[in-house]
Amino acid sequence: MYNVQIETTVTRWNNYSTLCSNRVLGNVDIQPGENHVHMCTDLPSVMEQELLAQQAKTSTHVNDDLDLDELMDDPELERLHAERIAALKKEAEKRQVLARKGHGEFREVTEGDFLGEVTGTERVVCHFFHKEFIRCKIMDKHLQPLALTYFDTKFIKVDAENCPFFVTKLGIKVLPCVILFRDGVACDRIVGFEELGGKDDFPKAALEARLLRSGLIVKKQKAEQDVDEGPRNVRSTTYDDSDSD
Repeated sequence: MYNVQIETTVTRWNNYSTLCSNRVLGNVDIQPGENHVHMCTDLPSVMEQELLAQQAKTSTHVNDDLDLDELMDDPELERLHAERIAALKKEAEKRQVLARKGHGEFREVTEGDFLGEVTGTERVVCHFFHKEFIRCKIMDKHLQPLALTYFDTKFIKVDAENCPFFVTKLGIKVLPCVILFRDGVACDRIVGFEELGGKDDFPKAALEARLLRSGLIVKKQKAEQDVDEGPRNVRSTTYDDSDSD
């Protein structure tokens, strides 16, 4: 008995599904009074809504594809892309040239190499130090990371004891002494820690701000601008020794 009921139910469901499908497709007319008519009365409207939604979704994808195609064929966009690629290539070539000149690191140079180092590039920060002075080591500690950050400027250091000619020529009396060169000409200097807070624990930001004011380092977003303030005369003031460690 149960098998007969199951088979009857399955048969009625199949008939219902076929009838509803035919009704949706307009193949048959459902006669009034049929028991299952009300079961599929709302099905056409539901199907229509689903079809409309699917069409709208498809239309959106088509519009997206069209917009993308239009952008890809936009001559203005192609021009901007080409300019960007050219700028990146130029910057990469520039960095390669500067790297060959010693940029991107904080190096010690000898008296024999000093003149070539400061005249071979536009901006140079040179620390004259004494290997036994604590304050010189503190200055080195802050200059090291700045050399990595400001690639357009060369950072070097010279042992003052082994460079007597230029120490005398530049009038260096106090160590540490950081001399700033532009196009091979000494244009500014930082003597001791007086301009950096006067204490041994001054922050790197104080030295960075001082170099920014001098124009010897340039923020990354301005790296391509030509900073041309003109060279200034080297100070000739006589200084007293402030570090006798």
